[in-house]
Amino acid sequence: MLRYWTAGESHGKTLLTIVDGFPAGVTINLEPINVELKRRQGGYGRGGRQRIESDQVDVRTGIWKEVTLGSPIALEVVNRDYKLDRLDDLSRPRPGHGDLTGAVKYLGSIRGVLERASARETAVRVAAGALAKQLLAEFGITAFGYVVELGGELIEPVDGPPEELQAIRDQSEVYGLNLARDDAIKQLIDETGKRGDTLGGIIEVRVEGLPFGLGTHAQWDRKLDGRIAQSVMAVQAIKGVEIGLGFEAARRPGSKVHDPIQFDPQQANGPNLGFVRPTNNAGGLEAGMTNSQPLVVRAAKKPISTLAQPLESINLETRKKEEAAYERSDVCAVPAASVIIENVVAFTVAEALVEKFGGDSLEEMKRRYEMFLEMAAKN
Repeated sequence: MLRYWTAGESHGKTLLTIVDGFPAGVTINLEPINVELKRRQGGYGRGGRQRIESDQVDVRTGIWKEVTLGSPIALEVVNRDYKLDRLDDLSRPRPGHGDLTGAVKYLGSIRGVLERASARETAVRVAAGALAKQLLAEFGITAFGYVVELGGELIEPVDGPPEELQAIRDQSEVYGLNLARDDAIKQLIDETGKRGDTLGGIIEVRVEGLPFGLGTHAQWDRKLDGRIAQSVMAVQAIKGVEIGLGFEAARRPGSKVHDPIQFDPQQANGPNLGFVRPTNNAGGLEAGMTNSQPLVVRAAKKPISTLAQPLESINLETRKKEEAAYERSDVCAVPAASVIIENVVAFTVAEALVEKFGGDSLEEMKRRYEMFLEMAAKN
């Protein structure tokens, strides 16, 4: 079973993730992981911390001479902005954060909750996902995330081949697929920041090259759509997840929702075995299993909870009304969230890939994958 855990606090010395169940024999390049970490720190609307930190991943265990060993892989990202021991506790909980609830739950301090609850922790989740993408690439599977809406403003994606779309996204300061919308979105972020307010948005991730049968219909907790929803909703500030049409499917009749099944013999040797769909309203998942079409996941991120113009709160020491505390924050982190969502989706897909094709090594997984396609083609 492929899985990972994370440890570390926002202003602590280090962030760690332990990846277990990763097959042996995968050649790992750290540069793509560092590129993802840099993208996570970028995007228009970020705050001052991103100019202090310059995230780089260090491998502590599980990789030798750039090749995975099959043992747990420990990835570390050091916090240059380490100052946890010098920070005071907060007495005025911030609405939208876990400050009040966490302090009550643990009968302790707000600081102890907010340091772990911070989205800073997602740096090592991105590292784990970027590691997993190198396993997916061995099977021709790619994951690609971008922003489709920010502050209520649509960023309509342009059409084009994958390489061209990635180049557009990487040029965009808001990580969208329509460079003509960048200036208007940046202006909206600037105006919002001047008011002391924050913005949210919607992110889309597409995973291409998937075979049939990742996930299962047989048990509710192993359905891939449920596992994807859980992993995406577990990212800080995500308040909704859609797959395919999502909520729009509830507004249409069945004839405008379900995807007809066709066969193209020219694609019979590919991972879709020749089965094609004129639409992909299901978003690549049916009955909890991949159906060989592109997986399409969308996530709704709420505006950042820390406001430069704070909302009303209570001083926990006096129980008197006061403004909420303010901790250094961003105006908008939707572009950064698109990097996080891309990578947690990639890791969840990699989990399902390892579960389906098993094996202690990459060579064993590939042989099982090829055998499955051969058997399925004859079925």
